[in-house]
Amino acid sequence: MKRQDKKFDLVVVGGGHAGIEAALIAHKRGVKTLLISMDKNSVGRTSCNPAVGGLAKGQMVKEVDVLGGMMGAFADLSTLQSKTLNKSKGRSVWSPRSQIDKNLYEKIAQSYIKKVGLEVLEAEVVSLYIKNNSILGVFLRDKTKISCSSVVLTCGTFLNGLIHIGKEQIKAGRYGEKRSEGITENLNSLGLVSGRLKTGTPPRIKRSTVNWKKGEAGYGDKKPSPLSYRTERFSPKNEPCYSFRTNKKTHELILQNLSSSAMYSGKNMATGPRYCPSIEDKVYKFDQNPSHVLQLEPEWTMSEQIYVNGFSTSLEEKIQLKSLRTVKGLEKVEFIRPGYAIEYDFFYPSQLKNTLESKAISGLFMAGQINGTSGYEEASSQGVIAGINSSCFILNEEPLVLKRNDAYIGVLIDDLILKDTDEPYRMFTSRAEYRLQLRSSNADQRLLEKSKKYRLLDNKTLKGLSKKIENTKKIVKHLENNNVKPQIINTRLEELNERPINEPTRISNILKRPKVSISDFKIDVVQLENSLTTHMKEEIFFEAETIIKYSGYINRQKEEIDKIKVYEEMIIPEQFDYNNIKSLSNESREKFINIKPQTIGQAQRINGIRPSDISILLVYLKRPFHVKQKK
Repeated sequence: MKRQDKKFDLVVVGGGHAGIEAALIAHKRGVKTLLISMDKNSVGRTSCNPAVGGLAKGQMVKEVDVLGGMMGAFADLSTLQSKTLNKSKGRSVWSPRSQIDKNLYEKIAQSYIKKVGLEVLEAEVVSLYIKNNSILGVFLRDKTKISCSSVVLTCGTFLNGLIHIGKEQIKAGRYGEKRSEGITENLNSLGLVSGRLKTGTPPRIKRSTVNWKKGEAGYGDKKPSPLSYRTERFSPKNEPCYSFRTNKKTHELILQNLSSSAMYSGKNMATGPRYCPSIEDKVYKFDQNPSHVLQLEPEWTMSEQIYVNGFSTSLEEKIQLKSLRTVKGLEKVEFIRPGYAIEYDFFYPSQLKNTLESKAISGLFMAGQINGTSGYEEASSQGVIAGINSSCFILNEEPLVLKRNDAYIGVLIDDLILKDTDEPYRMFTSRAEYRLQLRSSNADQRLLEKSKKYRLLDNKTLKGLSKKIENTKKIVKHLENNNVKPQIINTRLEELNERPINEPTRISNILKRPKVSISDFKIDVVQLENSLTTHMKEEIFFEAETIIKYSGYINRQKEEIDKIKVYEEMIIPEQFDYNNIKSLSNESREKFINIKPQTIGQAQRINGIRPSDISILLVYLKRPFHVKQKK
């Protein structure tokens, strides 16, 4: 057996979005960290769509940014087009999204890792060194042992990955990249339960073979906003994406060749993401739709390689190509790479605490697709939390736990550990019952104090965000405490077809009218800090306006949160013995035993648990003899 001379506090396995966030934040907090990747050149790779952010995902990127993560900053430096989605709806669901240059993003990430001095090792971890249910190190493929006291597993789709293209099967973690073998089997032998999931990716086509005149160009915002609070100057390119549409001929061809798809060939395949269906699923299951939109997105600046968003597939390659050529504008299209489905191992996340640490193995944390999620942003969010909490574990500090009303990240983790998953989990605004509180525009207000407590941001950023929050409060106070005279505002109100005022009226009362904007008032008397960036000043006015307009709804939601707070803070002892509660149904008892909720609030949210179960549990919690004695 070989042995590494160096010892580390933390080893992070995997160099995707979860891995780099976990390793970078732990390194920033002073923990001696090693990032292990099977390929150094693939660290930070955006292996699927060329975009960061989107519906609910943009909110998570902003949250990761306040918690010291780097996804937003890397994306801002590589943005090809920036746009806020959902602007036709309420502000609580407005979501920023950036098309990115994938090659540049990867280079920026790797350059930053080198700049901060994070050590990266190109190797394959095959098993963990565990003694008395505690992490002592990892073993590599060449039998080298690396000692450490904590491990974060972020293996993506690499654990026993299997690619499907029609009837063809390829053992790989990604197209052209070797899969990882050994970790699943090792953890299974220790009692951790794994499953199989599936995801897919569309073909990449040659730009020069597309008739772009047949597509509809879509551009970004004229005044784009950065994803990161640390970005001081943001004037990205505005490269268009183009939409094309499938047609009756496309659908007929796919249906005629459905058996050539790995998913429809009769193979026993894992479950894929319901909310990101393949083109086969769209055509077969939604046959009432005469056509489906395909978004053609550049993968880097004026790249010859184009991502066909909306055409995820595992059809036979020649059928994929033939189908795309039925689309107007794509008649002569050629492939750079076909689309494919990939199956991979994951571990049921109910085996984790809300810190993302294993309930069974002390010091073992998991983040990303290994927990059954799908998407860069979900991975990045888990990565930064796993990195913070693994460093807390090492430094013997209280872990960071985000609640459902704190952040979308809190919703994500709570859903994972309580509800398990039989399909890849993807975040949506509809999953967050407190989404009015969890706006992309107030991530700093929600999480800055936590960032200060855990030393996650540099002093310059902390000061900037603190000033931003102070100035937001200053403007809100000004709007609530000052009147506007009829002669100043009535002309504008008439232009907006709004009822004029007859006497001096609180600015906040007028601002609550749907058509009225903060820009309709002269508020020069409120002096903003000169040190604030232009983007921060714009965000301050926008957020102040949002707070005023939605104040009634926000206050009601805060009251709801206060009511349930008592249950969120009511802890269930780790050794609580559910077997002694005879009045529980077998099904409820089994769920409590399997998931081991940490609080009454968590217990309430387990699928299938009834209010009567909680009432019974509350009664028995008062009886200390229902706690198992540790052996």
